[in-house]
Amino acid sequence: MNSIQGMHHVTAITSSAEKNYEFFTFVLGMRLVKKTVNQDDIQTYHLFFADDEGNAGTDMTFFDFPGIPKGVHGTNEISRTSLRVPSDAALAYWVKRFDRLEVKHSGIKEQFGTKTLPFADFDDQQYQLISDENNSGIASGTPWKNGPVPLEYAITGLGPIFVRIAQFDYFKEVLEKVLQYKEIAKEGSFHLFEVGQGGNGAQIIVEHNAVMPMARQGYGTVHHAALAVENRAELDQWMERMHSFGFQTSGFVDRFFFGSLYSQIAPQILFEFATVGPGFMGDESYETLGESLSLPPFLEPKRDKIEELVRPINTVRSTIEFEKEYE
Repeated sequence: MNSIQGMHHVTAITSSAEKNYEFFTFVLGMRLVKKTVNQDDIQTYHLFFADDEGNAGTDMTFFDFPGIPKGVHGTNEISRTSLRVPSDAALAYWVKRFDRLEVKHSGIKEQFGTKTLPFADFDDQQYQLISDENNSGIASGTPWKNGPVPLEYAITGLGPIFVRIAQFDYFKEVLEKVLQYKEIAKEGSFHLFEVGQGGNGAQIIVEHNAVMPMARQGYGTVHHAALAVENRAELDQWMERMHSFGFQTSGFVDRFFFGSLYSQIAPQILFEFATVGPGFMGDESYETLGESLSLPPFLEPKRDKIEELVRPINTVRSTIEFEKEYE
């Protein structure tokens, strides 16, 4: 059985699709590659920010559920998302950029021998930039060529997700025996696991924490994390494997942009398995990715209703010439 390739995407919840678009586009310099709706809740936007071409393993996505309360960070949650940058020098650039743009951060740190820069957005969603300076393993993506961040410093994809968990021994067993990860390092209460080719794009950092109260999902928290598999055949194998270990799954879900399988693998921890294709280029051109409301064919008949439910957001960037911001 082929192993999980690494991260596919992370989906979080925002209080404002508009603010979220502004932050990821103009502050983080990631490309909006798809503006669509939550296929299970069509009044809710689903925005996908990724690398220049929307490659799997590079996208951070967001729901903006109407009226949802603010989430509470705690144990039993996917607590932080890492975004990859090319080098340690890139982190120094981002410290200056965050200071200038008044983004909350805690300065450059080091964990498991790798330099990082933890930061938060307007919702207190938790992230870190992680340096690929000495990284090997699964390749990252291509930075947004026409964005505001110089390419030598720009975000290229997803790094390790953090999972804060109360029952560490159970979660370790799931990662190792079921998902085929292996623990490769430990620092204090943090444990580093990796899969497949390894490296920043194929790692999970697990924090054992039985002291904090239980997290509560809402805006400012992660909804689920998706792990990459090659194709539908592998997805079906993973479905059989999860069932063989006693886990319930969603069964195959056709998301049009990729195929999916969902399973709650621990209390409040929802993982998705997602295929690397077909991707985001099928219904839009490279030049105007994410600029119009994209709907999968099965929602296209409801376009008029959906456009009444979701307010318009101007995401046109092909007419904007961004100057690279070196400070």
